[in-house]
Amino acid sequence: MTMTTKPIQPDPSSTQDPLAHAIESVIRSYESDPRGQHLNATFLPSRAKTIEIIELLRRILFPGFFDDHRLTTQTLRYHVGELMAELHEKLHDQVRQAIRYEQCRQSGDQADGEACDQLARDITCKFIARIPELRRLLILDVQAGFDGDPAASSLDEIIFCYPGLDVIFTHRIAHELYKLEVPLLPRIMSEYAHNETGADIHPGATIGESFFIDHATGVVIGETVIIGNRVKVYQGVTLGALSTKGGQSWRGRKRHPTIEDDVTIYPNVTILGGETVIGARCVINGSVFLIKSVPPDHTVRVNHLEPQFHPRKSTRMGVATPEDQLWSDFTI
Repeated sequence: MTMTTKPIQPDPSSTQDPLAHAIESVIRSYESDPRGQHLNATFLPSRAKTIEIIELLRRILFPGFFDDHRLTTQTLRYHVGELMAELHEKLHDQVRQAIRYEQCRQSGDQADGEACDQLARDITCKFIARIPELRRLLILDVQAGFDGDPAASSLDEIIFCYPGLDVIFTHRIAHELYKLEVPLLPRIMSEYAHNETGADIHPGATIGESFFIDHATGVVIGETVIIGNRVKVYQGVTLGALSTKGGQSWRGRKRHPTIEDDVTIYPNVTILGGETVIGARCVINGSVFLIKSVPPDHTVRVNHLEPQFHPRKSTRMGVATPEDQLWSDFTI
């Protein structure tokens, strides 16, 4: 149900100083509309602490790259043990907060603390047990980035510098927590990566091995997307849903496309719809808009985007004009 509220009007008769009056006006705005506030609640996950968990995992999954001091094989066991203990504590706390928050939100009552704590412990242990598999997948992503970009000088450069790897790294963590049905934390993680890289991957998206996003900026991958192995995506690609009037009634249904193995998708491609399947080994050329499936081993391109070449006036007449400085040598 849509809520309507009246504008908050300042009290012209107030004799308070400007700051005190502004404070009272802000508080009245909370009272006039309960949305967008979280008052008198015991449990709520922390965005800052969730980001700390991401950065802890970055140090665990890529040892030696993001530490403040030199890491050696002699100090490795102590170092990893210290990081893992810190991760266990922080992750358990945030998972516990998220579970209690969700139960209170749904029931309106205080959650069963003992049951929530036990569930948080179980989830934390299951996630930590997945760290070696996460590392295996990420190393394949690093290698795919290096193999797919001749501008990269080393695997280290991919790990240190590439926003495409950064967003994939965060997504693989968030996706594990999503599969474990942890409320809020996966989405906090994915939006942190979105802010940092410009790429928006919903934590529900299923992504196979050796995935590479080149440049990353403007990429959008929706919740029910399924991506196979060895897929390469360029900047500006959207794997999205068709707009519907159903809204929340579509929750839980497949709304986004499936991309099979060994597909390359060039910049500014839009592929929409839950029934859309891009077959294995396809190449989707830039600026294509697709809402239907493509069989395997096809190239998709838009024929009408042919460049048209025109000689510049300075070429025809031997005299350059200001207009010549503004127009390119060809138009599309």
